[in-house]
Amino acid sequence: MKEWLRALPKAELHLHIEGTLEPELLLELAERNNVAMPYEHVDDVRAAYEFENLQSFLDLYYQGMAVLRDAEDFYALARDYFRRAHADGVVHVELSFDPQAHLVRGVALEPQFDGLRRAMHDAEREWGMSSALIMSFLRDESAASALDVLQQAEPWYEHIVAVGLDSAEQGNPPEKFSEVFAVAKARGLPRTAHAGEEGPPANIRNALDILDVCRIDHGVSCMQDAELVDRLRAEQIPLTVCPLSNVALRVVDTLADHPLPQMVDAGLNVSLNTDDPAYFGGGMVNNFSACAETFGWDRAMFRKLASNAVEAAFMAEPRRAQLLAAIADS
Repeated sequence: MKEWLRALPKAELHLHIEGTLEPELLLELAERNNVAMPYEHVDDVRAAYEFENLQSFLDLYYQGMAVLRDAEDFYALARDYFRRAHADGVVHVELSFDPQAHLVRGVALEPQFDGLRRAMHDAEREWGMSSALIMSFLRDESAASALDVLQQAEPWYEHIVAVGLDSAEQGNPPEKFSEVFAVAKARGLPRTAHAGEEGPPANIRNALDILDVCRIDHGVSCMQDAELVDRLRAEQIPLTVCPLSNVALRVVDTLADHPLPQMVDAGLNVSLNTDDPAYFGGGMVNNFSACAETFGWDRAMFRKLASNAVEAAFMAEPRRAQLLAAIADS
């Protein structure tokens, strides 16, 4: 089954490119850029990748970003990820990145876009992988900061398929960013948002109603609200679920406790994704295989989940039709 899952064409919709920073590359870039890190060896870094909750992960996540200084660093980061994703049978990737976390360190938008876009171009040329770029706002920063970034990014709007909202959900509800998302909508940018990961079902509802998002990242707390489940099923709102991430961040104690089977049985439009694969147990094959072992799903189920991702992706219709056909033939 694992090798079949590897060969199955997969689209990853919920992927933070900064969260793909493997320990080896972290230490390499730290040395290249003369950035002090509290680790001497790769094993020391891996030992630090144990988290009690979302905030403990974010503390390490932002620490690691310090090694990203110029366009070549962002290129190396994305290139390294694309190589591993290709080996996992990923054929389409939607990369989220967090410009505020880099701007505050003095890294301008231009090298961020330049490095990521060059890696995306090379992944298509070398491996036939399509990709898209989602510019995310940090919800634990101010709405004014997010609006400033949105305005700064105007020269790159043609290279952004959507804006997103991520980072610490507790205490930072969707409505905090209502003005920012209204401006993004007025400028023709599609919108997604993390909601219902560590936060309540109300965050999912408000992301839909106030931010007018077309996709919910995570969304697992929806199962606490039967009326919301009915709505998500009726509207077929895509939910980009990240099973191993949810275990790593203690959203659930074990994968066996995850509501994914109930979400599927309820007719919700879910897909499987990695979130931050360097920190949360590996890439797409690991997530798919873990679900196969834990839930006993068959090939038909995984074809359905893979198709859900392609249907929800930001991609040209000919490419969508091509990938759906490839999944059906797998």
